[in-house]
Amino acid sequence: MQTTPTDDPLDVATFSTSTQQRRYTTAMEQIAANRTPGTPVRVYISAAPRAMNSPKWDNWIAQIIEELPDGVEILHYRNAFTDDRPYDWDRLVEGIDGLVIVGKQKRAGSRVYLLGPIARLELRSLIARKPVLLFGHSLGLIPVIDCKSQVLAPEEAPRLKLIAPKRWQRDTMTLASALNALTPRSTAEAEAKPDVPVHLAHPFAAPPR
Repeated sequence: MQTTPTDDPLDVATFSTSTQQRRYTTAMEQIAANRTPGTPVRVYISAAPRAMNSPKWDNWIAQIIEELPDGVEILHYRNAFTDDRPYDWDRLVEGIDGLVIVGKQKRAGSRVYLLGPIARLELRSLIARKPVLLFGHSLGLIPVIDCKSQVLAPEEAPRLKLIAPKRWQRDTMTLASALNALTPRSTAEAEAKPDVPVHLAHPFAAPPR
């Protein structure tokens, strides 16, 4: 379907190039193919205390779970870290398979989401290796590769702004491939469809600074 051109730089379906989308999709397919049957799939939901203390938090968690594949184990700050096991991202990150970012919405209905310094670092640690998705409150899950990123001051603890494209649609190949990469595999499925190795080296574009 043809669309009418506009001068709005945000009036796009994605901010990634077709080449980046193809590389991303291929990389997600490789993650799915390499998943060991029967192993758990863990997704960490990155959210600031303000978001977790929001009366909408339980609804957001429920929506995220509904949009993720069945059988995914959900982790977040409150169930991953305790008084006896304090925050240690370097330890946790090697045991998770994906990341969902819950940013601070600039205003109700906005497609602009703000990430604090900790969320930015969590995103950077996974963006080039595993599925990383932004939770758009009215848009659902959006692969960060489809968003526009901008680093914000202060320099000693920079924040990150993520902008969702205006024409974002949920039936995109990037989202489908990311969700496929987060789908647990059963033993029966693996026996019916053996893996085909594919070599990939650094398939993603450079992560947000």
